[in-house]
Amino acid sequence: MFNSLSDRLTATFKNLRGKGRLTEADVDATVREIRRALLDADVAVSVVREFTGRIRERALGAEVSGALNPSQQIVKIVNEELKEILGGETRRIRLAKTGPTIIMLAGLQGAGKTTLAGKLSKWLKAQGHSPMLVACDLQRPNAVTQLQVVGQRAGVPVFAPHPGATSELEHPAGDPVAVAKAGVEEARQKLHDVVIVDTAGRLGVDAEMMDQARRIRQAIIPNEVLFVIDSMIGQDAVNTAMAFDEGVNFTGIVLSKLDGDARGGAALSVASVTGKPVMFASTGEGLDDFELFHPDRMASRILDMGDVLTLIEQAEKAWDKDEAARMAKKFADQEDFTLDDFLAQMQQIRNMGSMKKMLMMMPGAQNIRQQLENFDEKEIDRVEAIVRSMTPHERVAPKIINGSRRARIARGSGVHVSEVNGLLERFAQAQKMMKKLAQGGGMPGMPGMPGLGGPGGGRKGGKNAPKKKARSGNPAKAAQELRDAEAKRANAASAAPTGAAFGQGTADFDPSSLNLPKGFDKFLGK
Repeated sequence: MFNSLSDRLTATFKNLRGKGRLTEADVDATVREIRRALLDADVAVSVVREFTGRIRERALGAEVSGALNPSQQIVKIVNEELKEILGGETRRIRLAKTGPTIIMLAGLQGAGKTTLAGKLSKWLKAQGHSPMLVACDLQRPNAVTQLQVVGQRAGVPVFAPHPGATSELEHPAGDPVAVAKAGVEEARQKLHDVVIVDTAGRLGVDAEMMDQARRIRQAIIPNEVLFVIDSMIGQDAVNTAMAFDEGVNFTGIVLSKLDGDARGGAALSVASVTGKPVMFASTGEGLDDFELFHPDRMASRILDMGDVLTLIEQAEKAWDKDEAARMAKKFADQEDFTLDDFLAQMQQIRNMGSMKKMLMMMPGAQNIRQQLENFDEKEIDRVEAIVRSMTPHERVAPKIINGSRRARIARGSGVHVSEVNGLLERFAQAQKMMKKLAQGGGMPGMPGMPGLGGPGGGRKGGKNAPKKKARSGNPAKAAQELRDAEAKRANAASAAPTGAAFGQGTADFDPSSLNLPKGFDKFLGK
């Protein structure tokens, strides 16, 4: 989503770099390219006209002419205006002061309301709420069954007294308005603090279905009415949104299918035309592919400035603090980085979700989008299979892995021996880098891992640093060496070093030396 728009805007701003002063002709050319980019992205013409008008007015004003870097000031203006178009500030759900908070979902058929009901309920459950789903879509065949399946996957109860239609020709039994009222009362009696009402949609906006949605709204008096819109709908998004706003007076917008390949004009148009904020975004098919919508972060993504805050939030939710503390102590004590440690770190990263999505949140990711699209996420599975095919002693002392062991590991993991060789080579480089960084007093910050060492706070490294004795290939002898080392550290009782997250020894850091799955080195620029 927004890839085409992001590419066009990024290319436009590149033409401004290096200019110490912007003429009116430069501003007009830039505004003209921005207008074309927005129109190509299916943004409504009225929104484009208003957006580019404000940019031109501000670009010709004193804030640009008096700036030290006019081109960066233009980017800042576009970023601020994009943020305003997308709703300005992050809008959260308004919870009821007494009784359950009632959330009603409305939208066209096929927009993804039923699936989104499950995503929203799971998200609210993770926030500490006790949601319940109410099946009021009795028109669409098997809509009630779908909601029950989604609710079961989300671990949320579903109130469904009527099965609804099972075919297009069948007239649905039951009154959706009565089901909605009974569902709210059921939630109140069973002490659920949030009720999500899934209503029926249609392939087009028709008076009968809009009247049904209006009667449901009047019967249950919801705290929030969320309009679910398909992000790939294109120019028709504005007309659809205006019709639903007039019919049910929705309070917020949810963008579904934001992970698609559409140009994204709906997201930029609907919020601006209706004046209602975008509150949530559905970013994939899984129930966890759902997030609170932050206008400022989305504007940064569109301008290829990254979304590091969302990346940090995902890391904080997925990262195991105990594991991070264990790794921090290990590096503080200058212990060897083992394949067991590597496997634990990989599992932590996997818990954060798709590597492609995470890397696309990094600043400048649009420049390597093609490499990211070609990256096979299953490479991580293959690397994990290789490590798990090793014996515990092989993971601790990989130097003992000879030719016959490599062949056995390759057979056990279903890969070629060359892939095992490549992994061991990259791991050896990573070991050297980790040891060098630990001795130098610091290491690159990792999500969830405290910074180690730093100027004035780390251990002295270099030539005077004590060299560690290589671990024996004999299992019994290696085990004894480990016990002796543990006893020595316990007696020393030295405190772990503190300091900045990026300490000394990072100047020689080479990303390609990291033990990353095959294909990562291509988009790391190495």
